[in-house]
Amino acid sequence: MSAKSKPRKSWQEKLADSKGLPKVEEITDKMSKRWGTDTVVIPAPKEVDEIMRKVPKGKLITINEIRAMLAQKHGATIGCPITTGIFTWVAAHAAAEAAAEGKQDISPGCTLVNRGARHLCLNTQSFQQILHL
Repeated sequence: MSAKSKPRKSWQEKLADSKGLPKVEEITDKMSKRWGTDTVVIPAPKEVDEIMRKVPKGKLITINEIRAMLAQKHGATIGCPITTGIFTWVAAHAAAEAAAEGKQDISPGCTLVNRGARHLCLNTQSFQQILHL
């Protein structure tokens, strides 16, 4: 007997699913070795997408800048580096998915590099070409 598996969520569905986020939590002892003390904001995917949408075409933003904006918005010390990175990936894939469906109001796709390196937010057509390489 085989169990029926759930159909996979689309990238757009993943972007819309906040799963109780955002939330601000205390930085644990384990995390404090790398990120310091005080609080961390775990953003909602849509929040990351909103920031990405505000980046003008051809302009640059870093993951750390996105994290700082999220931390400031929520009164936290830092923005979570892991979920912020994951949600930029989700937002970029959701944008490519929406563009493939012919939607116009979409977030630009971004190539992502961490640790203060810059990553260029590309227009969707360029992003789709990169995504399909």
